[in-house]
Amino acid sequence: MTIQARQAAHRLGHVAEWRAVWRLRLAGYSVLARRYKTKLGEIDIVVRRGGVLAFVEVKARADYVTATDALGSRQFGRVARAASLYLARHPHYAAHSVRFDAVLVGGPLLRHFWPRHLPDVWRPPE
Repeated sequence: MTIQARQAAHRLGHVAEWRAVWRLRLAGYSVLARRYKTKLGEIDIVVRRGGVLAFVEVKARADYVTATDALGSRQFGRVARAASLYLARHPHYAAHSVRFDAVLVGGPLLRHFWPRHLPDVWRPPE
């Protein structure tokens, strides 16, 4: 991947996350963190609504099908590890229900589709 392609992908990711944040805010969620990085992984967005705390993975692709296909247990495993550190560092959320969501952003230059929120799309193995 060239430097220009990597920079374009980075900008596209920021645009997708910004759109995902606004989609979630309009649905009544409070955004607690964006691009939360730990030594174990990164969480794209952390949101809360009522007693639910959701760790959100954002996927931007040309269409929803391709974005859905990009969701994998590898990404959610990374998010789950980072989420455990988030909860350890923020014990006041211990009583909240924890959920792993996804927001799919699609279309050429991400302009044609309203971001699709998929609540509770993944659960860690017990």
